[in-house]
Amino acid sequence: MTHPLLDAILSPADLRTLQREQLPQLADELRAFLLESVSKTGGHLSSNLGTVELTVALHYVFDTPADRLVWDVGHQTYPHKALTGRRGGMQRLRMKDGVSGFPRRCESEYDTFGVGHSSTSISAALGMAVAARNKGEERRVVAIIGDGAMSAGEAFEALNNAGVIDANLLVILNDNDMSISPPVGALNKYLARLLSGGTFNAARRAGEKVLASLPNVLEFANRVEEHVKGMISPGTLFEEFGFNYIGPIDGHDLDALIPTLQNLRKLKGPQFLHVITRKGQGYKLAEADPILYHGVGKFDAANGIEQAKASGRPTYTQVFGDWLCDQATADNRLVGITPAMREGSGMVRFAQEFPQRYFDVGIAEQHAVTFAGGLACEGMRPVVAIYSTFLQRAYDQLIHDIALQNLPVVFAIDRGGLVGADGATHNGAFDLSYLTCIPNMVVMAPSDENECRKMLSTAYTLNGPSAVRYPRGSGPGTPVEASLDILPTGKGELRRRGRKVALLAFGAMLAPALKAAEALDASVANMRFVKPLDTELVRQLAAEHELLVSIEENALIGGGGAEIARALEEAGITVPFLRLGLPDRFIDHGDSALLLAELGLDAAGIERSVMASLNKAYNS
Repeated sequence: MTHPLLDAILSPADLRTLQREQLPQLADELRAFLLESVSKTGGHLSSNLGTVELTVALHYVFDTPADRLVWDVGHQTYPHKALTGRRGGMQRLRMKDGVSGFPRRCESEYDTFGVGHSSTSISAALGMAVAARNKGEERRVVAIIGDGAMSAGEAFEALNNAGVIDANLLVILNDNDMSISPPVGALNKYLARLLSGGTFNAARRAGEKVLASLPNVLEFANRVEEHVKGMISPGTLFEEFGFNYIGPIDGHDLDALIPTLQNLRKLKGPQFLHVITRKGQGYKLAEADPILYHGVGKFDAANGIEQAKASGRPTYTQVFGDWLCDQATADNRLVGITPAMREGSGMVRFAQEFPQRYFDVGIAEQHAVTFAGGLACEGMRPVVAIYSTFLQRAYDQLIHDIALQNLPVVFAIDRGGLVGADGATHNGAFDLSYLTCIPNMVVMAPSDENECRKMLSTAYTLNGPSAVRYPRGSGPGTPVEASLDILPTGKGELRRRGRKVALLAFGAMLAPALKAAEALDASVANMRFVKPLDTELVRQLAAEHELLVSIEENALIGGGGAEIARALEEAGITVPFLRLGLPDRFIDHGDSALLLAELGLDAAGIERSVMASLNKAYNS
C-alpha cells in the first residue's frame, strides 16, 4: 500500500508544512502503515492505533523537538516514532539493534524521556517545565498519559505538585478505555474550544482580580463555576489540583483537537486536556478485542489470525494460573492480587472462578503489596502476581510492610531474567539481588514447570514472606503434576555427578548447565533456593571439585552467586569460584536466546567460560 503523504515526512517539520485539510489523509496513511508494520514484527497494536490523530495533532501544533512531548508507558508511541524519522527502522521494531518499542532518549531527540513503566510522564514533564521557566526558555511541555496510568499514585503526586508550581504544563489524559464516558459530540467540542480560548480565560482572570477584594462574593462565584462545570464535564477533580480543565473531546477528530491544542499552547500555567480515544481505532478486529490486540506477535493483517507459536508447551504463567485456582479450591483463605496485569500474569481463569477473592488494584504496585499485608494480618493468604520489574516499584512496601512484620505473603514473580523484545525496562535482571538482602524473605527459582508448581505450593505453606521467581515463556517441557506437593525448604539437588568442575545453576539456567556439563563432564546442582541457600550442598561440592561455577539469569552483583560466595567465606573454604550471570549494564531488547548466547549464558558460552577458567588456573 502506498503512503504518499507519510512517505514525504522525514520529521515533524515536514508535517507542519501540510494544509489542515490534508491531515485526515495523513492519519489514514499512518494508521495503515502501523497495521502493516506491526503485523510483520509484532508489538503493541491497539493502543497505538488509538493515538494516531492525537499524535498528528500534537506534532502539527507544537514545535517539536523544541517543545517537549513526554509520553507515558510507551505503548502509544509508534505513531510518534513513525513521524519522527524512524519509519524505516520500524521494520526491525523491538529486534536486536532495531527501534525500541518504548521512547528512549538515546534513540531520538524527539524522545524527551525514556519510559517503559507507567505514570511517570507528569512528574518528568513538570521537571522539564520548571527547568524551562528557570532558564527563561519559551518552550511548551506536554505530558500524554493514558487513563490506566492515572490509577498510579505517582501521577496524582505529580498533579498535586504541579497545581502549586508556576510552570507552563499541559497534561493530556488519553482516555482510551471510556472509563470516564460523558457524551462526545458537537456540544463538548464547542465547550472545549470555548473553555480553552483566550477570551474566556482572560475574562476569568479579570473577574478573579475584581472579586479578590470581595472575598465572600469571590467564594460564591467560584462555587457557582464549580457546580456549573461539574454538570457539563468531569473536570472538578483536576481543577481542585489547580489545573484548568478542558474537555472531554473526541481524540479522533482533528477539527476538534487542533484548534483546542492551538488555544492551549497560548495559555500559561497548568492546563489539563481530556480526550476520548478508542483502542484499535480503524481496525475492526482490534476495536472488538483491544486486550487481545494490545500486544501481538506476527499476524495476518487481513484476517487477524496470529501465526502459530513455536512451542505448544504451557508457559510458566499458565502453570501459575492453574496452581492458583487449584490452591484456591483447597484453601478458601487464598486471595489473588494483581496490579493491572490479569492477562499478563495468568489470572483470567482465577478471576472468573473466584471473583470475590480476585483483586485487580490497577497500576498501583505499592498499594498491591501493602493491601496484601493487611489481608495477611487478618489471617488471609494473599498471593501477589507481579512482574519482576513492577515489584521494583513497591520495594519500600516489600521491606517495611511485609518483611519487617514477617507476614505470609506469596510473591509470584513473572518475567524473571531477560524478556526479549521489551528490553531493558522490562528485563527482570535484579530481583534475586534485591530480594535476597531482605531479612525473613525466602527466594526460589524453578528450573522447570513442575518445579514451579511445587515451589508455589511450598511458598504458600510458609509463615513468612516468600517469592517464586520464574521466566517469561515456556520451560523445558517437564510434565506438571496435579498435586500440591511441596519441596524441603532450603534444599537443592545434585542432578549430575562429574569430575573437577561443579556447575551450580539457579532456575532456568539448569537446562544450559546440564548441556554444558556433558561436554565438560561436570557435576550439576539445581540450587532451587537462592535464600535460604543450601550451604551443605555448597560445602560438599567445594570439597569434591577443583572449580565451582554459579550460573544465574540475574545481575552478577548480588543474587545467587553472591550468596554462594558468602557461604564459602563464612565456612572458611577457599576454592576457585567462577560466577556467570548478567553483566553490570542494562541489556537491550532483542531475541532472548540470542542475547543469552552473546552474554555467554547458553551451553556453549558456559563451556567456553569454564574452559578458559581452567586453562588460566593450569597456566598460572
